[in-house]
Amino acid sequence: MSPRPFALHLMLATAALMSSRSGLPHWSAAWPNSNQTLLPARNLLHPNLPESLVADLTRYDAASVVRALDRAVVAAAGELADGVAAYRHHSYRRADDDFKAIWRSGSTALLNHADAGAGSDSDIPALFVPSLVNRGWVLDLVPGQGMLSWLAKQGVRPFRIEWGPPGNAERSFAIADYVRLRLEPALDEVLRVTGKPPVLVGYCMGGLVALAGALRRPDAIRGLVLLATPWDFHADGPARAQGIGAFYRATRPFLGPLGAFPIDLIQALFAMHDPIVALRKFRRFASLDPDSAEARNFVALEDWLNDGVALTLPVADEAFLGWYEANDTCRLAWAVDGTLIDPAALSRPALVVVPGGDKLVSPSSAAAIIPALRDGARLDLPLGHIGMVVGRKAEKALWDPLAEWIRSAA
Repeated sequence: MSPRPFALHLMLATAALMSSRSGLPHWSAAWPNSNQTLLPARNLLHPNLPESLVADLTRYDAASVVRALDRAVVAAAGELADGVAAYRHHSYRRADDDFKAIWRSGSTALLNHADAGAGSDSDIPALFVPSLVNRGWVLDLVPGQGMLSWLAKQGVRPFRIEWGPPGNAERSFAIADYVRLRLEPALDEVLRVTGKPPVLVGYCMGGLVALAGALRRPDAIRGLVLLATPWDFHADGPARAQGIGAFYRATRPFLGPLGAFPIDLIQALFAMHDPIVALRKFRRFASLDPDSAEARNFVALEDWLNDGVALTLPVADEAFLGWYEANDTCRLAWAVDGTLIDPAALSRPALVVVPGGDKLVSPSSAAAIIPALRDGARLDLPLGHIGMVVGRKAEKALWDPLAEWIRSAA
């Protein structure tokens, strides 16, 4: 595999590299006279340009700077190519954990992550609900070493929903169908297997699905955890969210024959949040020892990113037009099968996890739900949207307090 959509990532990386070359003339008042020193044209630069940088620049003539920049651009492009090739040929392949499935309906499976497939009678069950557009195995990225494997040793009995790509049974599913026909029966199955109502844990978009399930079936849960879950899609101003809605409106007429919103288009939207992410991370990967745990974890995470799931058109309509464009969640205009999704109606305790470095779900969007909750705690993390689950600091920052909160909900 390659980073998806590969053509877009290449185009963004090329634009980033070439922007340095095309912007170079603006650094010199005397450009393009190549025998002049590269004296910065201060009227074209940020007023806070460090004096030390100005002094360094005036030591070189323009032609030398151009040659040096061209060498740097070519080297960076080569490192990107080397990094992508190293990723594609890396030996690591994640073992399939399909054997952990204890219940299925259509393309959806319920997986048991408890040690030895059973868990202790004293363990508190927790049902993890991932986003509908990403595989849930990011929550246990490297089996035996990921978050769910760790939680299984901390008095928690973790279960996970894996939505799977929409099959024939799910082609026309809206979010209400996923809640009513998949999440709620999975909750009943966890209750049947363990004899205890679980804590419901939703990640990103999965948090909104979990919230709907919690409001519809408070009898089936003991608490709710929202991990980086958006609530106020216009918290940082409506422009970006409405721009995503406009992008979706423009593509919607062409999606009918496809029958779904394809993963490459979804990944293109994600790429807009950090346009040079592929350039940055694959250049760095090219320098790693391929036999190191860091390289293995990079490959595992990149495989997960490239293994996304298409959205059914009813779900995409609801998410991009209802949530992003109209902000139906925060306006209390979103209902699931007749149930108004109002956090104030939640009768169970809730924990809202707000990662401060999140570029996908802004901290202000995730935190906006807290004032509406009757019994809501807040956990702030200095990590990103994915780093809080799989990063080197994740165990101390999230896994530990999450396990403690789940146990306290007993």
